[in-house]
Amino acid sequence: MTNQKADNISSIPIDEFSNLRITSIWTFLMSVQWSEPWLIGMLVFHVVCLFLTVVTCRYYKAQICLFVLMAGLVYSAEYLNEFAAMNWRSFSNFQYFDSKGMFISLVYSIPLLLNTVIIVVVWVYRTFSTMTELKTLQLKRKARREKREKTD
Repeated sequence: MTNQKADNISSIPIDEFSNLRITSIWTFLMSVQWSEPWLIGMLVFHVVCLFLTVVTCRYYKAQICLFVLMAGLVYSAEYLNEFAAMNWRSFSNFQYFDSKGMFISLVYSIPLLLNTVIIVVVWVYRTFSTMTELKTLQLKRKARREKREKTD
């Protein structure tokens, strides 16, 4: 039993940068060297995407374009991961891009998907607001019509 447990523990990867045993998403993210310029650029990219998501809340067509763009970027994450895995030495100090795509999913896709979820929530809210306004107008029109019929 202890032998099997020791085998399981030894099979968990140890990060080369911080010497942490990677057992969860949090330890994985803590093992990333966030001071690398391309990672700082990616963080700035995600902040700009969030800013655009918030700013375009009132502009339906712009938000549709942003939604489609972000969904396309998430769709292309697999190809981006393959490209980055082959060329990581040209822009990074460490090989973060594994065959399962854990890093690209956590650092690239999930923030984009959160932005798209925000957009969908805004759309649903706007739809419910429009439906409520429409029903209110219908009830007011019906009340006016009934009032006219009583006076005639």
